[in-house]
Amino acid sequence: MEHFVEIERRAARIRLLLMDCDGVLTDGRIELHESGDEKKSFHVRDGHGLVLFHRAGLSSGIISGRTSQAVVMRAADLGIKYVRQGALNKAEAFDEILKESGAEESEVAFIGDDVTDIPLMLRSGFAVAVADAIEETRAAAHYITQLPGGFGAVREVCELILKAQGRWSELMERYIKR
Repeated sequence: MEHFVEIERRAARIRLLLMDCDGVLTDGRIELHESGDEKKSFHVRDGHGLVLFHRAGLSSGIISGRTSQAVVMRAADLGIKYVRQGALNKAEAFDEILKESGAEESEVAFIGDDVTDIPLMLRSGFAVAVADAIEETRAAAHYITQLPGGFGAVREVCELILKAQGRWSELMERYIKR
């Protein structure tokens, strides 16, 4: 993990936040029902962090190896622009999103938790591992969150980026009147 000044420098350049879903936006547990449906739990503060991120004019996306209607619904609810599910080749999905968004690798933050995320983290300007990520993923990160996946880690990253870009205070004005 890098020194905080370097982390802030990386975060200040971010235009696009990409992330894995299971283990990052969720705690990684999947509840399967006999009907074939699955249940995932998303933390409301992660959601609000993404809303603030978008309000600042920045974009986000999900790249997941799994496919779930719950992810489609949550992404639509939060305004997550790029959603690639069933991505057996996450690097290909990453390339598609970069081309579509016009963002450079140096302008991308990627949040991961497992080995399948490491190749994207290594290509991103700001690589983040959630606190409960596996050791190899944490070793590939510029920053490791204090909070675990599914419990506020995404919000933590959104705040860090927005503060590094000097946007946090203006976004808080609607909530905190001084």
